[in-house]
Amino acid sequence: MLGLLGVGVAAGIVSTVVSLASIVSYPALLAFGLPPLTANVTNTVALLFTGLGAAAGSRPELAGQGERVLRLGWVTALGGAAGAALLLLTPSRTFELIAPWLIAGASLLLVRPPSARKHEEHGVLARIALFVVAVYIGYFGAAGGILMFAVLSAMLDQAPARTNAVKNVVSGLANAVAAIGFALFGPVDWVAVGPLAAGFLLGGWIGPKIARRLPGQSLRYLAAACGLAVAAKLGYEAYAS
Repeated sequence: MLGLLGVGVAAGIVSTVVSLASIVSYPALLAFGLPPLTANVTNTVALLFTGLGAAAGSRPELAGQGERVLRLGWVTALGGAAGAALLLLTPSRTFELIAPWLIAGASLLLVRPPSARKHEEHGVLARIALFVVAVYIGYFGAAGGILMFAVLSAMLDQAPARTNAVKNVVSGLANAVAAIGFALFGPVDWVAVGPLAAGFLLGGWIGPKIARRLPGQSLRYLAAACGLAVAAKLGYEAYAS
């Protein structure tokens, strides 16, 4: 219990700062003896509490963005539901092969200097991109927050910390809808959910306090570096086998 609580705190902080919660928590659940599918759905259910903690900890960055979160959140919620259904009905091998390329591409977009021209957040293409990323979060999830951060960074003309706060909430909505599907139809280990969720809640609250202290564009570069490392790791695991 204490081990899962500690993992949850660490993963919650990592999730809200560099969008890599599952890279910490999923291997930990495997190490505690959960089968892969059970670990995946259990992790997604517990991740719901990262979004709650992040929303509480990001109130300064979310000020004035409530309408935007609602406008984008319903798109990510639908995507999360679609991703969860795909996970329960299909094998994950295809996403395992595609994921490294998606994550690497998103990471390189974050490294690119911010463009003066942002895509319109009301536009159809922007909403399609958000939906596709949310499907990925509900289905496979690894580094999905980095994909979401990259898409939102291309859409929103504001400080990275404010974009990161929006990312935490709308990604949390995708996770929440997927979590409901997994709770109803997936092999969730509820004993593991409790301490992991408590850790996620605390870590999600702490993370934004760290993110808002990172200077300039360093949040983008840090997320990009972590994303490229994860892409390399997942690519090796997917293609070496």
